Parts: sequence; structure tokens; C-alpha cells
Amino acid sequence: MNILHFRSKKLNHHDQLQFAQQLLALLQAGLPLLNAIKLLSRSSAKEQSQWIDGLHQKLQQGNSLSDCLRTQDVQCSIEFINLIQVSERSGQLSLALETICEQLESQIELRRKIIQSLSYPAITLASSLLLMLVMIVWVVPVFKEVFEHFKADLPAPTRALIGISGLIQNTFIELLITLFIILSGLILFWRKSNRLQRQCDRLSFSIPVIGKLFRLATLTYWCRTLGNLLDTGLPLPDALRITAQSSNHWLSHDISADIFKHLARGWPFGKALIRADPQHLLFDIETLHLLEIGAESGSLAQMLRKRSKMLGAQLSNQLNTLSQSLEPLLIIFVGSIIGGLVIILYLPIFSLGQIV
Repeated sequence: MNILHFRSKKLNHHDQLQFAQQLLALLQAGLPLLNAIKLLSRSSAKEQSQWIDGLHQKLQQGNSLSDCLRTQDVQCSIEFINLIQVSERSGQLSLALETICEQLESQIELRRKIIQSLSYPAITLASSLLLMLVMIVWVVPVFKEVFEHFKADLPAPTRALIGISGLIQNTFIELLITLFIILSGLILFWRKSNRLQRQCDRLSFSIPVIGKLFRLATLTYWCRTLGNLLDTGLPLPDALRITAQSSNHWLSHDISADIFKHLARGWPFGKALIRADPQHLLFDIETLHLLEIGAESGSLAQMLRKRSKMLGAQLSNQLNTLSQSLEPLLIIFVGSIIGGLVIILYLPIFSLGQIV
């Protein structure tokens, strides 16, 4: 049996998936829940056994599994706990664990695809910026010493580059400290301010090229989560509430909450979707029509799952297209920057005859 690796107080998707898979395997083998948790505790390393022992002790005291998970120091996601809680009412814990595993596998795969598609552009841009910094800090001063023997006016681009190099050299430490303070302040303010987070999440959909990818990923997660919750037998209002709580995007959270409010006021699901997102910030027209048809025909859960698969396929295709398109563009971009710096440095040498 695999050993769980808990690296923080907040379990990541891989840790939660391992825990759900191992517990599901033991329950399907016919073990009672209490015995399954005890076996997991015995097969875990010392750093994990304390967490599972605490879970086992709380279960022995008569607490439900969802309550035990909610009160533990090491936390599972809200969606994980709520699905367990719903299964406790219906007596279908194995079904809930299967749903959790499917959901987590989809999230991990989606995250892997996004990271894989964006890692190459990020590494390329970071490398080009580092190379530019190396040239400005170490290469340009060497050329500056050579140019000082010319005793003639240098071209304006060369003078500007030498000036920037001298400024960075003289204030390098100060610039790093200032940049660190600014970034730390922005991160701290972003964590403390829900309003700023909401604005950033809303603006993220407007970013050229990748904004559409963020929107597709968020909508895919929303449809999959709500569909899985409805499949467990949870009523639509409760499923929407849990979907809002488990959302990692403020726009999705707020729209889910608005849909819940409109449903409580008596609006049908299709109309509630339109009223909650009149500007189509999250839901596209096709998704709205399909979900409205699913709600009217009584097959909303199946429609949500089908739509999430379709949106996931669209996202994968767009990620592949973006990765293939960015590669030549990045080569041209990096080549232009490095080539431009080299040309600026060699401009005085090209006109050496005139300068001499």
C-alpha cells in the first residue's frame, strides 16, 4: 500500500486523491470504516500516523467521518468533506469516494495540462530576462571601457544602454530590496483583501490569449463539481452552495451564490443562470442553453457532466494550439531582444571609421 505524503496543513490534490483511493480500496474489500482507518494508520509513516490516529480516535468517540475531517488540523477541501457528509446521509460512502477520486483526477490532469502548456513560455521568458540582465550588468561595462578610448560621441541608443547599465550596477541591491518590498506588500494586501481578489479574478478573464483559457478552466470545474454533487442525490440549492464554497475563483463563487438566491426566489434554473450572469462573464450562450434544456428535462446532472467533458476537450485543444503557436513567437521575441542589444553595442564599432 502506498504511503501518504502530507506536506502541509492543507492537503493538496495528490494527497487527498491518495487518501480517497486507499480508503475506497479498503472499503470495497469489505472492511468497516473504523478498521480501514486503523489499517491506514498502521501502514503510514510516523509523520502521517499522528493525523490518522487522531481521525481514528474521533471515529471511536462516535463522530461522523465528515466531522472528524472538518476538525482535524490537516484539512481536506470543502468539497471533499461535503461529499463525505452527503454520503453519510444516504449510506453510499464508496460512491462518494469514487466521485471524489474522479473529481480530483480531473483537476490534477487539468492542472498538469495547463502547467505543461505554459511552462515552456514561462521558462523561455525568464531565461531571456536573465540573459538581458547578465548582458547589462557584466557585458555592457566591458564595452563601455572600450568606447571611452574612442573619445567621440556615441549613438543615442548606445548611450542610453550604457546609462541603464550604470544605473542598475549602482543601485542593484536597492532595486532588489525595493522590488522585494513591493511584491511582498502586494501579495500581503492581495491575501487580506477579498475585494482585490475579486477584481483580479474578474480581470483574469480579460487577459489577451490566456484569459479565455482561464474562463474555460473555471467553467469546466464549475460544471464538473455541480454535476458530481447532483449525482450523489444532493438537492440543487445545496449543491450550488457547496459548489460556491469549493470554488477557487471569486467570480465563479459569486455567480453560484447569485444563482442560489434566484432559485430561492422561485426562478427556474435556466433563468437563474441568465440573471446571475447577464454579461456572460462565465457562462457562454451554448452552455446556458444546454443547462436550461437539462434542467427542464430533468437530466441536469448528466448535462453538466457532458458539458464539462466538452469544455475540457476544448481547453485541451486550445492549450495545445497555444503551445505550438507560442514557440516560434517566443523564438522571434527573444531573438529580437538579444539581437537588438548586440546591435546597439556594436553600433559604434560599425561606424568606427567615422569616429576615429
